[in-house]
Amino acid sequence: MKEKAHITIEAERAFRRRGGMLRTSQALKLGIHPRTLYEMRDSNRIVQLGRGLYRLADATESEHLDLMAVAMKVPDAVVCLISALAFHEITTEIPHEVYLAIRHGKEQPRLDYPPLRVFRFSDETISAGIEKHKMEGVTLHLFNPAKTIADCFKFRHKLGVDVAVEALKLCLARRKARPAQILHYARLCRVERVMRPYLEALV
Repeated sequence: MKEKAHITIEAERAFRRRGGMLRTSQALKLGIHPRTLYEMRDSNRIVQLGRGLYRLADATESEHLDLMAVAMKVPDAVVCLISALAFHEITTEIPHEVYLAIRHGKEQPRLDYPPLRVFRFSDETISAGIEKHKMEGVTLHLFNPAKTIADCFKFRHKLGVDVAVEALKLCLARRKARPAQILHYARLCRVERVMRPYLEALV
């Protein structure tokens, strides 16, 4: 019984060293037996967020939990559009799913948790303007504010032009990016002609 308790304690420590969240594959590499995972789940020490993804039940709740979960399961994808706007605090929209950018031709990820809204980007546009944020042991990739605004104008027919214009206003007001940076990404995304009148009206 003591040995079993010791195994559980060691497993909990492994979770805490990784920010409180682990995929099954990561847990196995750290020496945690699947049986231990199931026992921890059944005793409510960990919570199963989705297939193959677990989190300590007493871990501090992160406001970016959904983004962290996606980053662990789809490490080469980039958080974009409404989710990126919300992260940068330049929107009043509340994303009810994670907006994710993947390369053209790449298979669409399927997750039990969280819900995804996937957009396909060219090789040129998916590799530009990426920021990396380390949160609780997880590396999150997302587009910077200027690139995100250009993307919102590019996908304005799916998001609504009002969302893109609001983000542009908030970005400039909160000094998240300079007009020259925004124009740079507008050219890259081929929406400079659409964006320029809004930008000139605001600066």
